[in-house]
Amino acid sequence: MSRYFPNDPVGLPGLAVICVGFLGFFIALLIARARVVRAAAAPMSQSAPITRLWIVVQGVGIGIAGFGPIRVTLDPMSSQAIAEAIMVGLLMAGAVGLFNASSRAMGKNWAVVAQTRSDHVLVQNGPFAWVRNPIYVAMSFFMFAMTIAFGHSRNLVVAIPVFALGTWMRVVREEGLLRSQFGAAYDDYAARVKRFVPGLF
Repeated sequence: MSRYFPNDPVGLPGLAVICVGFLGFFIALLIARARVVRAAAAPMSQSAPITRLWIVVQGVGIGIAGFGPIRVTLDPMSSQAIAEAIMVGLLMAGAVGLFNASSRAMGKNWAVVAQTRSDHVLVQNGPFAWVRNPIYVAMSFFMFAMTIAFGHSRNLVVAIPVFALGTWMRVVREEGLLRSQFGAAYDDYAARVKRFVPGLF
């Protein structure tokens, strides 16, 4: 199939930028984890272990976006190669910056698997003042950056629905936990702040 629907040509600048972005995202993840470890952990009040399945589905979606051969055929100094690198850089800066700001706002509330603790607070500051799921928005930026850097735009036909399914199922379970813990306070927050796009969706 790749003979008839080849991947997009890419240049070395975009690949270099995505590698730096991968490193930055990994460091931001380690910092978020360290922040939780340093905080005194209160007893867990609720959890949704099923979200592990949907984390995997999200990961598969992102993996699909990056899967396949990479055609490094652009002149590194060409306008197309530079434009790709700039787009990748902006998306990865957005992904790393949004993830870092979100995990910092969550503090000890941040966790990979959906859970709440007895001292859990409803975070409404930082990126959470604009959207309820900024970390998932950051992950989508990551996916699109990788797609551009690797020249795999056609993969998005499958990657987006798979990623969206995993994301939606995680959101449903996380909202259930938060609504159970915070009741009307969460309903008020959800009525004011959209899930993914400020003021729209």
